[in-house]
Amino acid sequence: MTIQRKHTMYHSTIVDADPDTIWAVVRDALKVVAIVSGDAVKDVCWAEGGAVERVPSRYDFTLVFNDGLVQQEVAGRNEVERSQTYRAVAPATGVDGYVATIRVRPITNDPGRSFFEWSRELTIADDADTEVVETIIAMMAKQADSIRDYFAQK
Repeated sequence: MTIQRKHTMYHSTIVDADPDTIWAVVRDALKVVAIVSGDAVKDVCWAEGGAVERVPSRYDFTLVFNDGLVQQEVAGRNEVERSQTYRAVAPATGVDGYVATIRVRPITNDPGRSFFEWSRELTIADDADTEVVETIIAMMAKQADSIRDYFAQK
């Protein structure tokens, strides 16, 4: 895969749960990291006084495959539209910049199901290890489905 300096991703899925149920879980960044990354991360925690109810709010986790520390923050949240934006607060593992937004939308003719979307933009460092960046991008490509599968088990 050829890695571009700016890498944009968009993933979406239908989730078998109502929007409020999904939002109650995914508005917590630590729960999202745990659901989508599982054993691929460790030491997931709020940092510098961060908490689920504070915006902005920083959180950290470590990628197991290379011990890379990831420092991010919830940069914005819209409770009415059920959307939340995250951003990197420090370069990590070949990624100089990262901004992502998750959204949970109702399916109007099927209130027990929802549309989940995740858009991301990564700025890749000039000296990034291509294999590491490819591993991260491949991991991210599966994460919307991890959210879907999490709620399918409920």
